[in-house]
Amino acid sequence: MSVKKVDILMQALPYLRRYRGKTFLVKIGGALADDKKALASMAQDIALLHNVGIKVSVVHGGGPQATQLSARLGLESRFIDGRRITDEGTLEVAKMVFAGKISLDILGALRAEGLKAVGLSGVAGDLIEAKRRAPTNVKNATTGETTVVDMGYVGDIERVDTTLLRVLMDSGFVPVVSPLGADAKGNVLNINADTVATALAIDMKADKFLFMTDVDGVLKNKDDPKTLIGRLTVAETEKLKAKGIISGGMIPKVKACTDAVKGGVGRVHILNGEKPHTILLEIFTKSGVGTLITAE
Repeated sequence: MSVKKVDILMQALPYLRRYRGKTFLVKIGGALADDKKALASMAQDIALLHNVGIKVSVVHGGGPQATQLSARLGLESRFIDGRRITDEGTLEVAKMVFAGKISLDILGALRAEGLKAVGLSGVAGDLIEAKRRAPTNVKNATTGETTVVDMGYVGDIERVDTTLLRVLMDSGFVPVVSPLGADAKGNVLNINADTVATALAIDMKADKFLFMTDVDGVLKNKDDPKTLIGRLTVAETEKLKAKGIISGGMIPKVKACTDAVKGGVGRVHILNGEKPHTILLEIFTKSGVGTLITAE
């Protein structure tokens, strides 16, 4: 074994000691779950975390797949402020895609790495109780007119209970959660996956929340990967928003991360799941490869 390889292992040693027995939540975006190569790499990383004694839960999205299946079925996909309007037909698509195809794809990738993974929706085990979102006033950016939009079967989280996830992790399983919940009467609702991941990370008191996306992290210049900001506090993210450095699609990602930190999650990482083994490189090396967000 070369000296360089030994150095890498020695660099990882203190982190292996520090995180053994800790709880991590990994959020995988829908586009990443649809990328076989990226999914295989993330599954390998999760397997290593699990095998060194770290308890891992996974939450996944599935927007692109839901849009694709809706189109194949002749259903129009409609969005308001990036949120999918979920009528009865779209809800059926969400059930098929989220709790079906994507969950099974992730379970298959984890099983290939020897893990005992369990697919769940937020309806299982009273994991997520939600309420149907009330009709929303939406302002047209062009005309300035305000209209009332019914989001349909879109849910807002009322409470979560991660008892089942903790029981499964303590028993050596890796829970994989799809972003569906139910109200007190058992009506199934479509919930934003970032919101689900954040709420679960807070309730289970996760030591780390790994937010897997398609960018390296927060960049000073979004077109230059070399401008990656390796570490930020919650307060610093607000300053970067004000300057326009955090903008567009990065805003909701960072909000989910800062909400998790404010809720008590120790460390949140934004990582590029399209690149191989970013989870391991972030967790077990000194320099890391993404953006770490902390309270202070």
